[in-house]
Amino acid sequence: MSNKPFAFTLTDAQWRQRLTPEQYHVMRNHGTERPGSCALLHEKRAGVFSCAGCDQPLFASKLKFESGTGWPSFNDPIPDSVEIEVDRSYGMVRTEVHCSSCGSHLGHVFEDGPPPTGLRYCINGIALNFKPD
Repeated sequence: MSNKPFAFTLTDAQWRQRLTPEQYHVMRNHGTERPGSCALLHEKRAGVFSCAGCDQPLFASKLKFESGTGWPSFNDPIPDSVEIEVDRSYGMVRTEVHCSSCGSHLGHVFEDGPPPTGLRYCINGIALNFKPD
């Protein structure tokens, strides 16, 4: 987790109270949910996916696509809603995605997505809330 100050901050105890144990593991400890385990993977309605930690809007449903990976995937985030940093865990180099408002870990971004961006924001569904239009 970055040491940068975020607009939305809570103490560790407050995060533990706000999030489920599974969400805390993913969002505050850089964990990963099991592939295919989140109902939001199959969400197809029009709407917005927001951070489960602070409710900041992150991804528009029109940019969600089926990647076959078992996690919700998006072409692009809502502008300025996420930040990225290098993740060197597990003996590999990946690009981590986190919420720009609260710093919670969301997932990773890869350069193997469909046009027009060629990006695949592979996001843990447990780190998201969905609000239909």
